[in-house]
Amino acid sequence: MPNDIVYLDHAATTPLDDRVLEAMLLHLSGATLRGNPSSLHAPGAAARETVEEARAAVARLVNAEPGEVLFTASGTEADNLAVMGLAAAQPGKRHVVISAVEHPAVTKAAEHLEATGYEVTRVGVGSDGIIDLSGFAEALRPDTAVAAVMWANNEVGVVQPVEELAGLCHEAGIPFHVDAVQAAGRLPIDVSRVPVSTLALSAHKLYGPQGVGALYVREGAELEPVIVGGGQEKGLRSGTENVAGIAGFGAAVRLAHDDLEERRRHEEALRDAVISGATSLPGVRLNGHPQERLSNNVHLSVEGIEAESLVLYLDALGYAVGSGSACASSTIGHKASPVLLAMGRTENEAFSAVRISVGKDTSEEEVEGFLHAFTTAVTQLREVSTFTLAES
Repeated sequence: MPNDIVYLDHAATTPLDDRVLEAMLLHLSGATLRGNPSSLHAPGAAARETVEEARAAVARLVNAEPGEVLFTASGTEADNLAVMGLAAAQPGKRHVVISAVEHPAVTKAAEHLEATGYEVTRVGVGSDGIIDLSGFAEALRPDTAVAAVMWANNEVGVVQPVEELAGLCHEAGIPFHVDAVQAAGRLPIDVSRVPVSTLALSAHKLYGPQGVGALYVREGAELEPVIVGGGQEKGLRSGTENVAGIAGFGAAVRLAHDDLEERRRHEEALRDAVISGATSLPGVRLNGHPQERLSNNVHLSVEGIEAESLVLYLDALGYAVGSGSACASSTIGHKASPVLLAMGRTENEAFSAVRISVGKDTSEEEVEGFLHAFTTAVTQLREVSTFTLAES
């Protein structure tokens, strides 16, 4: 990215850590003999060792056994595999439960199942974005094949009561999937204590490379593959492993594990400074629970301004922030965020929403500069904007 841009969109993707790049270059350089991890010769064995070392590192991050971790090409693929794979493993059950604020990787997987005859129950959330626990419990049925709720929301950053949700599913004998793509590296995750069946991760949210993800699959959980072929990753995800990407994932999760508390304290201080400064302006509202939220996420509705205009104005001033969800905003046209609508916001409030997400390398000076730029942008755009908020 340009050196003069202050990057405040870490929820979309994180910059590649130099130490992660160094680990990857060992497997990308022409001076290194590359092997296929499935090959029996020495280069293959070396590649396989790299993959297994990374698998152990990912397992350590969530307190799992290495054999319970398999690699995918993305967090989206991990979510797809979990939701559709868990459902397919129980052919006699045709019901799925998800929250109304899931990532498209889960909602689209549920819609795919719905199109093939499954019934899908979407459990609502409160105005703070937190799932209705009693509604979730009531939604579970004897024929529920899988339930899925994300640990932390990719748009508004709200942290869900995953431990309680997992307990409800465990008591009912229902497989429970968790999208932890945003939560990993920012919240302590311990699958030995929280009885999830599967859990999705993605390297590029952890200062690792794009194009590599992982799925934790609890020992004993039944899962059918959605990609078939050579039988890699215990037959659950065929395809030659991306050794360089996996090596980078391993390096990234080692750093995330060791630096978790330091990163969280740093990000929380900056997050709170952004919230305090931004919401001091009239008509600027924080979306999502004020405390039960990720350490780096600030999601705001800015009265009287379209988010796209504000994002572009801030970009011109040298600050990169997000508009809604980067996973969907460039493709959904003018559709309002389903997450904000589920939280009871109006369409105009949803169209006025921006997401500021700080990172481990964001400085206090950069936040101070951003708040000055934000004030300037909001003030000037309101002077020329014809965009008004509908009554709530």
